[in-house]
Amino acid sequence: MESHHTQWERSLAWRIWRRNARKLTGLTSARRDMVTGGITVAAILLFAWTGGTMMGRFFGRLMGDVAVSDGDRLLTTAVILNIALLLFGWRRYRDLQHEVSERAVAEERAHSLAASDPLTGLLNRRSLGDGGAALLARAGRNRAMAVMMIDLDHFKTVNDLHGHGVGDKLLKACAAAIEGALPPGALVARLGGDEFACAVLTEAGSTAHIDAMADGIAARLSSPFDLDGARAHVTASIGIARSERECGEMEALMRRADIAMYAAKRGGRNRVAWFDTSMERELQLRNAIEAGLRDGIPKGEFVPYYEQQIDLSTGSIQGFEVLARWDHPVQGVIGPDIFIPIAEECGLIGDLSTSVMRQAFEEAKGWDPALTLSVNISPSQLKDPWLAQKIVKLLVETGFPASRLEIEITETSLFDNLGLAQSIIGSLKNQGIRLALDDFGTGYSSLAHLRALPFDRIKIDKSFVLSMTDNPESAAIVTAITRLGESLSLPITAEGIEDAGIIEQLKAIGCHKGQGWHYGKPMTVNQVRRLLAEHGMLLPGRGPAAGPGVADYEGPRIFG
Repeated sequence: MESHHTQWERSLAWRIWRRNARKLTGLTSARRDMVTGGITVAAILLFAWTGGTMMGRFFGRLMGDVAVSDGDRLLTTAVILNIALLLFGWRRYRDLQHEVSERAVAEERAHSLAASDPLTGLLNRRSLGDGGAALLARAGRNRAMAVMMIDLDHFKTVNDLHGHGVGDKLLKACAAAIEGALPPGALVARLGGDEFACAVLTEAGSTAHIDAMADGIAARLSSPFDLDGARAHVTASIGIARSERECGEMEALMRRADIAMYAAKRGGRNRVAWFDTSMERELQLRNAIEAGLRDGIPKGEFVPYYEQQIDLSTGSIQGFEVLARWDHPVQGVIGPDIFIPIAEECGLIGDLSTSVMRQAFEEAKGWDPALTLSVNISPSQLKDPWLAQKIVKLLVETGFPASRLEIEITETSLFDNLGLAQSIIGSLKNQGIRLALDDFGTGYSSLAHLRALPFDRIKIDKSFVLSMTDNPESAAIVTAITRLGESLSLPITAEGIEDAGIIEQLKAIGCHKGQGWHYGKPMTVNQVRRLLAEHGMLLPGRGPAAGPGVADYEGPRIFG
């Protein structure tokens, strides 16, 4: 027959307690609280029931007055079990309290991280949007809200010179300076990187207060910052938009202020610009041109045009300068002043130049071998250390002789990295490609560049040539450059010849090569073939192509 102890172990209460103990860790926090509380209350009641009887016998046994029986053992087991349950309940209660406390701290920290910038402690973009919407709702009819977008100019230079640690300190210092310049109740946020934003209430119809505030921020940020021994200097481009009837949403205000800020950057940086609708139209136009570049370059819509280069003494054709035009399927022929700046800005100038050069090399292979091609390289291309290899690869793939190619480099493109330019020019010269210094006289160190780099030709900027008949100073400059070329044994090419009078002056001072619209506007390849056929300068089997070709380029057209 089973003992009372064995019967207790097999009892329903014992099985329930074991099952609950095993499952307790798998319950949710709320259910664990309820289960723990229930177990504790049950343990207390059970302890009160068994403890009263058992404690008397327990102390009696200690005194030797009471004999031990099976019932006593059962009661002892019950008391010990109840004490264990009480300890378990208390321990679990403490654990749950600690868990709740940690969860509250974690939730508070998560909320703080989600609402603020961890580096500067300012609001982040999302919090600025929410707070700005609430601030805008409080503006009412008599007040307006101004949003300022602030971008630090040349912040990358600070990181490059001093490291990201100093850059982070600079961001904190700039955040404090911006926050200190704003009135109470204003919102200030760091949107990421080196871009900040502010939202301020102001009187409707008045901009003087906001202008003064923006000018103060720009002045403070343009002052040097001393950061633990490192001296950092930046400026700020600031764009401002103000709530109006047609712009009553925070998101729209931030977008307009952002457009104005980029307009300030394009205007020269370190300045303040207010949004106007023309900026938005310009942005749409720019985006349309960029999309057209990305789509049109692979399709071959950008084609070479050719401007004649003439021997002034004989009038014979010596070569052509290759110019890019956009043969747009809808807009017609678009000039380079429209798309070249955007191609440089969005990093497509290399692909554009490669496409145009490839077409020109293929087309010019069938011309008289004495004719040369001149190709202008943009400043951004000269930052590419693989530029020389890319040009040589094009020559190999097209079969165009390197000796017939002349690369034109402007003075301004040499300022950023003269060492890299020397390496590229040296590589090109080693392949037999000739180099010309373009727009000579417009830079700040023309003579130094002539001494540092092995140029084969000097091209006089057209601004001097165009005005030399009416401006004695321009004529003197052209004369001096021509004399300099003679002393250095460097041939001279004059750009911008538009009338016969200029030709006679150039010939008189010893300049023997020139180009300009006096000899005709830039031509399509079909027009060039017809011209060369008339002069017997096409190789056999390379006669003029049939068809009218692309229309002459008459000047800049508005894209859009």
